[in-house]
Amino acid sequence: MHSSKRWIIQPPLSPQANENLCAFPPIMRQILFNRGYATVSEAQAFLRAEPNFDADPFQMTDMQVAVDRIWQAITQKEKIAIYGDYDVDGVTATALLVQVLTALGGNVIPYIPNRFEEGYGLNPDALTNLRENSVGLVITVDCGIRSPAEVAHARTLGLDLIITDHHQPAGELPPALAIVNPKRDGDAYPDKDLAGVGVAYKIAQALFGNKGSMTNDQNRSAIAGHLPSEFLDGLLDLVALGTVADLAPLTGENRSLVSKGLIQIRQTQRQGLFALANVAGVTLAKVNATNIGFALGPRLNASGRLESALASYQLLMESRVFEAGQLALQLDQQNRNRQLLTREIQEKANELAFAEEKDPFILFAVDREFNAGVVGLAAARLTEAHYRPAIVGQHDDEYTRCSCRSIPEFHITEALDECADLLVRHGGHAAAAGFTVRNENLHELIARLRCIAERELGGMDLRHMLLADMEIPLSELKPELLKQLDCLEPTGYGNREAIFVSRDLRVVNSRIVGADGKHLKLSLNDGRITHDAIAFRLGHLQAKLSAQVDVLYSFERNEFNGREYMQLNIRDIQPAGVAK
Repeated sequence: MHSSKRWIIQPPLSPQANENLCAFPPIMRQILFNRGYATVSEAQAFLRAEPNFDADPFQMTDMQVAVDRIWQAITQKEKIAIYGDYDVDGVTATALLVQVLTALGGNVIPYIPNRFEEGYGLNPDALTNLRENSVGLVITVDCGIRSPAEVAHARTLGLDLIITDHHQPAGELPPALAIVNPKRDGDAYPDKDLAGVGVAYKIAQALFGNKGSMTNDQNRSAIAGHLPSEFLDGLLDLVALGTVADLAPLTGENRSLVSKGLIQIRQTQRQGLFALANVAGVTLAKVNATNIGFALGPRLNASGRLESALASYQLLMESRVFEAGQLALQLDQQNRNRQLLTREIQEKANELAFAEEKDPFILFAVDREFNAGVVGLAAARLTEAHYRPAIVGQHDDEYTRCSCRSIPEFHITEALDECADLLVRHGGHAAAAGFTVRNENLHELIARLRCIAERELGGMDLRHMLLADMEIPLSELKPELLKQLDCLEPTGYGNREAIFVSRDLRVVNSRIVGADGKHLKLSLNDGRITHDAIAFRLGHLQAKLSAQVDVLYSFERNEFNGREYMQLNIRDIQPAGVAK
C-alpha cells in the first residue's frame, strides 16, 4: 500500500507572524502564512479577493491604440470580427467581446477556427475570407502573439489586426496595429497571469474608460452611457468560466475576477448556463471553481475537441430555452464521447511512451489514429500517472501535431524554444504547450527533447509532491473551520485549497463505491472522534488497507439526499508511520 507520492508539510509559522496574525483563528494563521501573508493587512486584502495594485487597463502597452481603433470601427459601422481560440478561454473571450461591441453598437461577428480543418490560431485562408466578407478589423482573443507571418498576410489584404493574447511571446512580434498582452517585454501592467478572457475583459473596461485620445470622448461616453452601470459586472461569468478552465492561477486579479464571476454565475440570466448546469448536475446557486473545472468547463471544451467550438459559443449566447437545452445536451453527449476517446488514447499512448525505455525522463506517444482534439488530455493523464513531461500527438502524411503537458521541474515551452529550428510553429506556457513539426524532423526533435529533459531532470526525485498546510487531529475538524476555509475561495490552480495531514487513524470501515468501483469510502477514528472520508480514484487500495493509516486530505462539506455533513476528501493514504 506504500504510495509513490512525497508528502511535504509546511513549517510552522514564525512567532512574529503568529503575533501579527493574532486576529485570525490559529489554523487560519498557519494557512495564511503558508500562502505568503504575514500581516493582517496583507491577509485581509487576500481574503477580500481584491488586487492590491492599480488595475487600470490603460497601463497595458497599445491599449490606447486598440481602444481608439475599436471605437473608430464602431462609429463608422465597420465590420469587426472577433477571432478566438477553440478552447473555453477563447470561446468565452469571443462571446465577451461580441457581447460588448454589439452593446456599443458595433457591427461584429465571431470567428472560431475548426481545430481539425484550420488548426490553432490565425490562418491566412481565414483572414482572406474575412476580408472578402467586408471585415475591416480583426480582434484576436487568446491567440495571435506567435503569428507574425499570418498578421503580415493580413496587412497585404488591407486588414487591420488587434492582437489580444496572454501566451508568452517569442522572438519577432506580429506587425499588428496593436498588441495587447501583459507578457510583452516592457509592458507595465502589474499582473502577468490574466487568461485570454481576462485580457478581453480589460479591453471591455478600457472601452468604457473614456480615456480616448481622439476628440470624440463625449460621443463615446454617450454611447457607453446608455448601458446599465452593472453591464461590465454581467460579463464576469464568462471571465470566471474561461479563467478557471484555462488553469490560470487564482491569485492577484484572477482571484478577484473569478470571485466576482462566481457571484454572477450564481445569479446568471444566461440561459445557456442554466441549461449546461442542468445537464452537468451542478447547482448554480452554490457553484464554485471546482464545478467549473470538473463539470462546466469540460463540457464547454468538448465541442472544440471533437467537432466545432461554435456550439459552445452559441450556447453561451443563446437566450431561447429550448435551443439552449438542445445545445447543452449536445455538449454533454460530446463530453461523454470525449471521455471514452480519451481513455482509449491514453491506454495506447501509455504503451507507446514506454516501448523504448523503462523509465524515460520525457514521454512521447504519436500515432496516426489519435484524435487531435484529445491528445492534450491524454498527455495530461500520462503526466498525472507517471510524473513526467508528456507529449502526445497525431500525424498525417506531412505533419505531426502534438500537445504537451509538464511538471513544475520542467518548463516545456522553453524546451520547445530550444528546438525552434525544427518546428513549424509552437507556443504555450510552462506546464502546457503545443507544436507542429514536419515528419522528417520528428525523430531529431524527440532526440533533442530527450537530451534537454535528461539535462534538466537528471538526478531529481521525480515523484508527485503533495503539499500540506499542517498536521491536525480529527477533533479540530469542526463546522467553524469549514466556515473559515470558505474565505479561501475561489481555490484551484495557483491558490490551492487547505490540505491537512492526520496520523495514526483507525480504519473503522471501508467499502468500494462508484459505478466503476474506482472510489473508496471510509470511516476513520483517532481515538476520540470518527469522521467519514471519500478517496476518489483510490478504490484499488481497499484490499490492502492497513488497520492504522495516515491520511492527507482536504476538509469539506458533502450534500446527500438534502442533508449536509462534513467529510475528509482524501488525496493520499499510507500505513501509519510511513509518510513523512
